[in-house]
Amino acid sequence: MANRITLNQTSYHGKGAINEIVNEAKSHGWKKAFVCTDPDLIKFGVTKKVTDVLDKAGLSYEVYSDIKPNPPVENVTAGVEACKKAGADYIIAIGGGSSMDTAKAVGIIMTNPEFADVRSLEGVAATKNACLPILAVPTTSGTAAEVTINYVITDVQAKRKFVCVDVHDIPLVAFVDPDMMMSMPAKLAASTGMDALTHAIEGYITKAAWEMTDMMHLKAIEIIGRSLRASVKGDAKGREEMALGQYIAGMGFSNVGLGIDHAMAHTLSAFYDTPHGVACAILLPTVMEFNAPASGEKYREIARVMGVKDVDKMSQEEYRKAAVDAVRQLSVDVGIPQSLKDIVKPEDLDYLAECAIKDACAPGNPRDASKQDVLDLFNSLLK
Repeated sequence: MANRITLNQTSYHGKGAINEIVNEAKSHGWKKAFVCTDPDLIKFGVTKKVTDVLDKAGLSYEVYSDIKPNPPVENVTAGVEACKKAGADYIIAIGGGSSMDTAKAVGIIMTNPEFADVRSLEGVAATKNACLPILAVPTTSGTAAEVTINYVITDVQAKRKFVCVDVHDIPLVAFVDPDMMMSMPAKLAASTGMDALTHAIEGYITKAAWEMTDMMHLKAIEIIGRSLRASVKGDAKGREEMALGQYIAGMGFSNVGLGIDHAMAHTLSAFYDTPHGVACAILLPTVMEFNAPASGEKYREIARVMGVKDVDKMSQEEYRKAAVDAVRQLSVDVGIPQSLKDIVKPEDLDYLAECAIKDACAPGNPRDASKQDVLDLFNSLLK
């Protein structure tokens, strides 16, 4: 079986990368942008950094900012109508996963109108056409949505998230500019950064992992492990390194999938509106312990790039524990809660486990997990 790698056509990295938007728009001959962003980014002047670039170049655009965290189906439906009304021929997505995911769903439906109900795109979508061209500008260092073929939408009525996987939704160009991430508050830097680490670790041990993605994921773990603490403190170099680390993680996991950490985290976000990165981070050490028997020697390499000394002198049991401990310590250091007791209601556990097992991320887990396994994992974090 052949391994496939799908990446952006082009990506720009480093300070000032957003200035390249003008050249890309002009070279493609696009006429009007549909700018997907969220209200907070407008409020704090982050979106303006991009629209100022467009204004200076005389490029036409219309802003759509009615995007909520964990974007619901309704955001997508309204976005499609707004995009049509604007007469836009490309999209500029500015934000974290919420803006990016909304933009991908809107872009796909614009060119594949038979999927007008975004719920019909759940799983591996059978679309025929590339989405409306997307230029992606991340403002958080975590989701890597600017380089992935995935997006996640919330069905509020059903209290569930659903994952859509489609090679046609990947942004055409990514602009990974650390200046766009400098305004992140510490809590957001921590949660999105731990989401990026979860991407890298789950992608590294998933069933579909192979040599090329292993290379990406290990490098991402190394960068995140050494820079996340500084990023949370607002350090400029830490933010710049995290911008790169999370993107590299996205290059990998987008092509090989994730596991039950993300499957369980999706249910927590849908049911309790828990920030996605926080949910992933709380679960990560416990899920790593569960997956250890199916990880081969990979936890030794995780421990090594996380800075653990003398891993080659350790037994398998020792280096597996060392890897989990290093991840748990990083989570503690950046202020992530270590329990679900203030989030999860015991009476909801059965439904949460059922949703997690049905999530599109679950089959990629290196160790097959039953509904009872997931229930046990949730229960272990309620103490």
